[in-house]
Amino acid sequence: MRRPDSSELISALSSCRVAFIGVAAMSGLVNVLYLTGSFFMLEVYDRVIPSRSVPTLVGLMVLALVLYGFQGVLETLRSRVLTRVGAALDEALSGRVFDLVVRAPLKGAAPADGLLPLRDLDQLRAFLGGSGPSAFFDLPWIPIYLAICFLFHPLIGVAAVAGAGVLAALALLNDRATQAPARAATGHGLRRNGLAEAGRRNAEVLAALGMQGRFATRWAVANDAYRQAHQRVSDVAGGYGAMSKVFRTALQSAVLALGAWLVINGQASAGIIIASSILVSRALAPAELAIANWKGFVQARQSWGRLSELFARLPAPGQPHALPAPTQSLQVEGVSVAPPGVQRIVVQDISFTLQAGQGLGIIGPSASGKSSLVRALVGLWPPARGKVRLDGAALDQWSHEDLGRHIGFLPQEVELFAGTVAENIARFDPAASPEAVIAAARAAGVHEVVLRLTEGYDTRLGEGGAGLSAGQRQRIGLARALYGDPFLVVLDEPNSNLDAEGENALTQAILGVRQRGGLCLVIAHRPSALAAVDLVLVMAEGRAQAVGPKDEVFKRVLRPAPVPVPAAPNAIQESA
Repeated sequence: MRRPDSSELISALSSCRVAFIGVAAMSGLVNVLYLTGSFFMLEVYDRVIPSRSVPTLVGLMVLALVLYGFQGVLETLRSRVLTRVGAALDEALSGRVFDLVVRAPLKGAAPADGLLPLRDLDQLRAFLGGSGPSAFFDLPWIPIYLAICFLFHPLIGVAAVAGAGVLAALALLNDRATQAPARAATGHGLRRNGLAEAGRRNAEVLAALGMQGRFATRWAVANDAYRQAHQRVSDVAGGYGAMSKVFRTALQSAVLALGAWLVINGQASAGIIIASSILVSRALAPAELAIANWKGFVQARQSWGRLSELFARLPAPGQPHALPAPTQSLQVEGVSVAPPGVQRIVVQDISFTLQAGQGLGIIGPSASGKSSLVRALVGLWPPARGKVRLDGAALDQWSHEDLGRHIGFLPQEVELFAGTVAENIARFDPAASPEAVIAAARAAGVHEVVLRLTEGYDTRLGEGGAGLSAGQRQRIGLARALYGDPFLVVLDEPNSNLDAEGENALTQAILGVRQRGGLCLVIAHRPSALAAVDLVLVMAEGRAQAVGPKDEVFKRVLRPAPVPVPAAPNAIQESA
């Protein structure tokens, strides 16, 4: 199995190599300064007490305080540097991760919780800014502490090595015991968050149909599974952390007793009793701290793996060579379409050509492949076979940013964003001029509607366009599609929420696109939306049934259904 590519993550961390080198250097100095306590006690017991010299005690105390001060400064600097490394990682990857969030649904690669990549990045940043990395930077200094323990006395060194071995075993057991519960907790968390988001989006349906209680029960079951899995992770990690802490405390007392036994037998000085106890405790402190932070480490490692996999599945798009704005034609060459992540073909071998100024209506029963074809025509879904070309250039020769300027798209479900009406019409272009926004609104016939809003074009909308009716959202969505006079305008069920006034405005908008030399494709069930097009494509079961001039296709395909003739009264009586 191919290993997920983590080169982007490694590259982002590599940009902080100087900071990591600085943290390693500071960790070295901090660990040297950690010896202050041991040697201070050694000198007090071996020099000060036998000599009863107060000046020596004061001198040692001043020196120890100065060293402790330096240690505190270095610890603070190390913590701040690691926090900024986490912030630098976030800064380097946040744009890429947001790109994953918005592109993954188009590629069939979105996780159950669409915001999981952002949470994974937050987890990595939080771990780097916590105490876990400090413990890992301190781990390489354990052998040095153990070597000093051997210098004190071989038996003390053996006791310290045995303690380090036990803590290492606890760390390995902790890792193995927390992996499965952590994965389960993540899975249950995704399901819980997905249900919560679905409930938020469909709050009106749940309330109107009396489904809130039943949906809340489903969410409660998922939440209970998540809570139990999370509790198992915490119990396992907390248990091993408590064992390591108790063991280190017990080992410190054991080394103290061992030092006393050595003093009794004349094999060590009195200072060894306290100094060795402190030194062994300090030698094993990084291992204990690593075990205490193991839960965060496991979560960060899983986040790293998920992000690496997504980065590999959705590599950063390149910047293709800039192309001139299309002005002539749309060519659809044997296009077959399959939804992202699905092998089943839902649109098969569609071909047609449109010249500037033409309009095409696409009709057909539900599930005939109309919307799937539309997604391929605007570059959302790459064709499984065939090509969609604008002025001879395939859509994949444009970046989405460049192609979007030449395409106007109105989906079936119009989603507006939190912001002003003007910002939504202008596609949140910071350089949009008021004239261009008003021109798009006039082209969509919605200028007067916007002026009747509370603050006109400066009216702020809630998420999803909250505050507007479905018809108003659809008409503002049409203005957004027409903003900037795009060459190709694709409207999917544009009259589903429109009244007679809105339908007249839609017809004029389509004619306006054609008159300025653009192309307009309209997907519709109601014939009124096709009044301004001159060509029609009829689809059924993912295939083209007919394509050509509107009147000819309607005569050939749309035959009136036979009208039943009512039976005569006497025939009814005879049958009775």
